[in-house]
Amino acid sequence: MTEAALAPQAAPPALTREEAGFARRDLTRRRLVALALVAPLLVFITFAFFAPIASMLNRSVYNPTVAELIPDTLTRLADWSGEGLPDKTVLTSMAVDLKRLQSERNAGKLADEINRRLPGASSVVKASARRLAQNSDEELAANGADLLLATHAKWADPQLWATIKVVGQVYTFNNFLTALDLEQTISPDGKTHIQVRESAQIYIPLYVKTLRDALIITLLCIVLGYPLAYVIAQASSRNANLMIILVLLPFWTSVLVRTTAWIALIQTNGVVNTVLTRLGLINQPLEMLYTELATVLIMTHILLPFMILPLYAAMKGIDPSYMKAAMSLGARPVPAFIRVYLPMTLPGLSAGALLVFIISVGFFIIPALVGGTEGQMISNLIAFHMQQSNNWELAAALGTLLLILILVFYWIYDRLVGVDKMKFG
Repeated sequence: MTEAALAPQAAPPALTREEAGFARRDLTRRRLVALALVAPLLVFITFAFFAPIASMLNRSVYNPTVAELIPDTLTRLADWSGEGLPDKTVLTSMAVDLKRLQSERNAGKLADEINRRLPGASSVVKASARRLAQNSDEELAANGADLLLATHAKWADPQLWATIKVVGQVYTFNNFLTALDLEQTISPDGKTHIQVRESAQIYIPLYVKTLRDALIITLLCIVLGYPLAYVIAQASSRNANLMIILVLLPFWTSVLVRTTAWIALIQTNGVVNTVLTRLGLINQPLEMLYTELATVLIMTHILLPFMILPLYAAMKGIDPSYMKAAMSLGARPVPAFIRVYLPMTLPGLSAGALLVFIISVGFFIIPALVGGTEGQMISNLIAFHMQQSNNWELAAALGTLLLILILVFYWIYDRLVGVDKMKFG
């Protein structure tokens, strides 16, 4: 080496104050430009993703209906120990509130809220409100407690007052108890207890059924999609492009249209039953429509591309020489495939399985159209409470539990497989 090469390199000259200030301003400008470019995306994600989830979480525990209807009564009732009758001031306040609600035509709303926790209380509240509306404000202020007790004997029951105190809470977990097939009962002495609902269990079996169907659909998509993705990956570029177009072709058609086509195929007098009957394979039409089988079958068809595409992306990046090298070393085709090829496709396989499973859990249209009573999933019950029963709080609780369930499965998947190993393309 020359002496110049062995000589220590000179340190870069230090920046002057003006140059350092210019560099800082330039860096700040670049950061602001980058932030401005991603700001529309951040705003969209906030309002289209995080805001609805936050609203759902809040709606599941926030129920201010009773607190807004009888605020004075609940304020006075807060100091009640739960033993015996509340103070006369509480009864008087309730009498005044009932008369006001009757004039505002909101007594029925209060009655419905109380009746959800204490069946039979609806008629008590409505009848009392009608009778108290005949009294003057002066009479209620002077003797409201006795007038209230005179309207119905149920007002002397501590259980009713304990129920009013419970439903008057602005934030409550009662909707989550209902979603878990539990109930908060109030004994005659005013004590609250949490127990399994004595009536039919509804939500937990439906959650289990939804997860079971989603798992079956995922496995069927793997069984059908893996060989097809392998064929596409091994085909020539021209044939592979044609087959990819055929895989993507269903995305150009509405899910509703494809589901309607399936209804024409599997209904009682549909194409499948007609062909099987004429071939003599069956004596009478098979009941396939409005069953759990129809839901699983059609959802498998709809979600199959979500399995094929990640698998194809993973298989396309695998060098064919790996399999040739394994077989040249004495491995048979099947063991070589299992020990060499299959592990390299796990990123695409896991990505497709996760996509299909998560979409299956929350699918709504297909179970609603072809599932009947047997093929319904938890998403259909959530829609029922939002659209028909108008119980948005319970629907939000059911949706929150479904979200938590998916996050738990996602966490388990991350611990066992690793999200960083997924490959979507």
